[in-house]
Amino acid sequence: MKKAMVTGAGGFIAHHLIKRLHQEGYWVRGADIKKPEFGKTAADEFSVLDLRGFENCKKALALDGTFDEVYHLAADMGGMGFIHSMACDIMRNSALMNIHMINAVAQAKIKRYFFSSSVCIYRDMKIGEPEMSEEQAYPALPDNEYGWEKLYAERIALAYGKQHEFKVRIARFQNCYGPEGTWHGGREKAPAAICRKVAEVQDGGTIEVWGDGSAVRSYTYVDDMVDGIYRLMQSDLEGPANIGNPEYVSVNQLVEIVARVAGKKINIKHIKGPVGVQSRNFSNEKIYKTGWRARFNTEAGIRKTYPWIEQQVKKSRHA
Repeated sequence: MKKAMVTGAGGFIAHHLIKRLHQEGYWVRGADIKKPEFGKTAADEFSVLDLRGFENCKKALALDGTFDEVYHLAADMGGMGFIHSMACDIMRNSALMNIHMINAVAQAKIKRYFFSSSVCIYRDMKIGEPEMSEEQAYPALPDNEYGWEKLYAERIALAYGKQHEFKVRIARFQNCYGPEGTWHGGREKAPAAICRKVAEVQDGGTIEVWGDGSAVRSYTYVDDMVDGIYRLMQSDLEGPANIGNPEYVSVNQLVEIVARVAGKKINIKHIKGPVGVQSRNFSNEKIYKTGWRARFNTEAGIRKTYPWIEQQVKKSRHA
């Protein structure tokens, strides 16, 4: 039986990843500063640890023997509002976790390490601009400090892997969403925020959207993301790989999709707020080499996500 450590196990993607690893027959330990907010963890063991400290990273990896694989997803992050308002916290907290964890992995002589990066490491793109490959992240010009920190973390992971001779796999995530994810409070991503806003208003109501709604994104359903992570970790692919749904939609189109799923007519009031880059368009050819394909288009993913968020909204009203 393979043994895996998953950091950030109290968070959204890692929570779902642990379920997948169980299906693949792994024994899993999760580690995070908190347990999952929604649902019970599937981890065989769960260590509540602040991974900003090196000694806690070593504790997370302490085992009779060694872990076969470490999946490092712990990060201080959130939606666009959080990323733009908490830049210093994001850079400090994530940098501490990433530096200490990779150092602990090297000392524990673990042979396979996964790091969760982000497409935020790329520059702003124009709508309709040709797809960008992983190598075209350089010369680097991320739009925000979260992206700069992720880019540095990629470099340190690759450097450690080369010097200490272990396999490093890096995924650049594109806007993951789904049930059991953050849906309010400021850290939620756009799909969850739009689902919440639509759930909160009556048919014919109006919701507020930052910017003019023209910004274009790819939204990746969590089951697809987890499948990509697992396939990448088992593969021989070296260097970062983009993982994302190849369907791109504007924010206004995302609202239309959510409204259609909800069975409501929704009006949009555009307001001033952090929007981020105008567009992103990335090649998935590298991850396709593993046999991975996105199985959920945006509407299919929203149809699995909206009912869960609608239920949370109803529960909050009666709390």
